[in-house]
Amino acid sequence: MPEQVTRTDDAETTGEADEIAELELISPEFDDDGALPERFSYARHNLSPPLLWSGVPEEAAELVLLCEDIDAPIGTFVHWVVKDIEPDVDGVDEADMPRGGIAGRNGFGAPGWSGPHPPAGDDPHRYLFQVYAVDRSLRLRMDANAADVRTAMAGHVLARGTLVGRFAR
Repeated sequence: MPEQVTRTDDAETTGEADEIAELELISPEFDDDGALPERFSYARHNLSPPLLWSGVPEEAAELVLLCEDIDAPIGTFVHWVVKDIEPDVDGVDEADMPRGGIAGRNGFGAPGWSGPHPPAGDDPHRYLFQVYAVDRSLRLRMDANAADVRTAMAGHVLARGTLVGRFAR
């Protein structure tokens, strides 16, 4: 049974929403608010998409990557948690992990990427990819989930980038 995770408001997550810088987050495989290719879906090849980011502040100690289905019928559903990414990393290749990154537990209870799998016939769901730059090492356990990451990041986010992909089956 998938774990239900509710995403908190960004101001609650960062503790300083008006003061965080913006990172640029893009994918060479889909545009912001565009369709995610099927090979990234759970039912197809279940590959994590390639992502690129820029604008990481020099004082960043760690990067965090999250992907959540913000239209899931049970509430926000977590598809990817990656913590401990080295701050000089500027992206991740398809079906890979960013350098230094450690996969946390997603909504399916598994480590790593589990691709989109919305109910058949639903309107396209929005999959929110976020990369965060934080000012300290989060020192989270290996199986940390998105809620653990958000709690550890509170008050320590320097910058954040977002990208939305849509998917329906």
